[in-house]
This record gives sequence, structure tokens and C-alpha cells, in this order.
Amino acid sequence: MSAPAVVATSVAPSAPAAPKKRTLFYLCLTALLLFFAALFLSDPVRYAKSVSQGISLWAASVLPASFPFLFLTALLTGLPTFAAFSRKLSAPMGKLFRLSGAGGGAAILSALSGYPVGARTVYALSSSGKLGKGEEFRLACLATTSGPMFLVGTVGGMMYESAAVGWVMFFSHLAAVWIVCFCMRFMGKRTSAPPVLKEQNPTLLYDSLYGAVISVLCVGGFIALFFCLGQMMGDLGLFAFPLFGRYTEGILRGLLEMTGGCAALAAYQTPLSCAAACGLVTFGGACVLCQQAAFLTRAGVKMLPFVFVKFLQAVLAFLLCWGFCAVTGYV
Repeated sequence: MSAPAVVATSVAPSAPAAPKKRTLFYLCLTALLLFFAALFLSDPVRYAKSVSQGISLWAASVLPASFPFLFLTALLTGLPTFAAFSRKLSAPMGKLFRLSGAGGGAAILSALSGYPVGARTVYALSSSGKLGKGEEFRLACLATTSGPMFLVGTVGGMMYESAAVGWVMFFSHLAAVWIVCFCMRFMGKRTSAPPVLKEQNPTLLYDSLYGAVISVLCVGGFIALFFCLGQMMGDLGLFAFPLFGRYTEGILRGLLEMTGGCAALAAYQTPLSCAAACGLVTFGGACVLCQQAAFLTRAGVKMLPFVFVKFLQAVLAFLLCWGFCAVTGYV
């Protein structure tokens, strides 16, 4: 008679405790938010005025420039003509950046119209299934650029009082973005081709308008919020550290909100200040990065690698613009 079989029993492992680092992070974040809330309540009139200034900037400058482009690009990407245009771009964009034709179309739209149209277009193409699997990240790095309206008209023409300086910054900005994205084509796994979609959206007009309205309102909210945060940080003296000499305040303000940073840098008409402004615009600052994250995260783009790529593009844009300004004497 054989011995009875021994049945091995396994004890289910207990649920792991919450990681201490993550808990500490949320505690620090909560304390920081409570601190800024208390700071706002300490002088609500002053900080409410800064929020109003941010909303005024959005209503006067960003809304008229961004809303039509947000609507038109959303409508355009849903039309059959965009699919035909994308097929023409498939070969060159595939060779240069390992992107589909639809991704190439999004990059061109972003270069013409700027933030936040590019990020919104990436999300629209991803959600409609017009991008290949794994294409979203490379496209996000390529199609999140500033347009000539801001760099040439606002930064160059109004802040530096020279459209020529604005064009130097614009082409340095685009060249840096495209060079880094060209190098990225050799990294990562190959992406699958996007499916061929033939169905039409009967509510395309409404969806495009609704998406544009929500998008531009979110952009206005971020601008107002970061204007207020910038005022608070200035009152705390956080922009007064002499990290970059006389350019410190402009660079630190620009890392938070790039428009205010570029305006501060424009007080010094030098090649270095022009290059620093170009780098800030390429990086985007926290305000623009948050605007982009609102769309890109929904497209499956991981923000930490994305921010790292934007930093590399910003460094290259700084070097290109500085070298060109120093050699030609535009500033």
C-alpha cells in the first residue's frame, strides 16, 4: 500500500504595502498645494489680479490665434483630403522620421500653427486609429513645436523688435526639433503601419468644434494658473537666485511660463539672451508641458521620456541660435 500523497499548499502572499517613496511624494505634494493655497489666501486681491492678467493674455492673444487653428485642424484631419495628403507624405516621413503620412501631416500643421495644436492633433489621430502602433511618442516629440506667429510676431517682432531675429529663432527651433527626431528614428522597435480607415464621421463638424472649445478653455486655465504661480514665486524671491547671471530671472520664469521668461530675456539684446529665449520656447516651460500632457497622456505618450527629449531639443536650439546670432550679428 503506497504512502498517501502529500498535497503542497501555497500561502498567498500578502498584499504589498504602499511604497514609501510614493507615499512621501504625495505627502510633499499635498503640503506644497496647501502652502500655495494659504499663500493665495494671504493676499487674495493681489493673486486674483494675477489670475485675471493671465486670463486677459489668453483672451487677447492666445484665444484668437489658437481657437481657429484648433477647430480647423480637428476638422481637416477628419476629411478624406487629409488621408490623400497623408499618403503623399508616407514615403518621405517614413525615411526621415519613421512616421506614417498622417504623422507627417500633423508635424506640418504643428510647425505652421504651434502650441497646442500639435499635441491636440496627435491625440485626435491616435484616438481615431490613424497612427501606427508605437508611433505616438516619436510624433509627439516632432509635432509639438511653436509656430511662426509666436516666435516671429510676438517674440521677435514685439519683444526683440526685429522680425529677422524671430525668423532666426524659428528656424533654429525647427532645426533642433527635427534633428533630434531624425536621430530617434534609429531607436526603439519598428512600428506597425496604421490601418486603412474608410468610415466617415457624420458628426465631424460638431465634434471638431466641441473639441476645439474644450481644448482652448483648458489652455486658458493653465495660463491663468501659471501666471498666479509665477507671481507667488516672485514674491517668495525664488527668481532672484544668481544662477545664470543677469539672465537668471528670465530663464527661471521661462521654465515656469515661457512667454514671461522671453519678455524678461528680451530686456538684454544679446545673442545669449536670444538663444536662451529660443531654448525656452523649444522646451516649452511647465505651462506648455502641462497643456501638452492634457492631450498626449490620453494618446499613450509617457511624459517623463517626452520631457527629456524636449530638453535635448532645447539645448540644441540654444546652441544653433546662439551660434547663428553670434556669427551674423543679428542681435
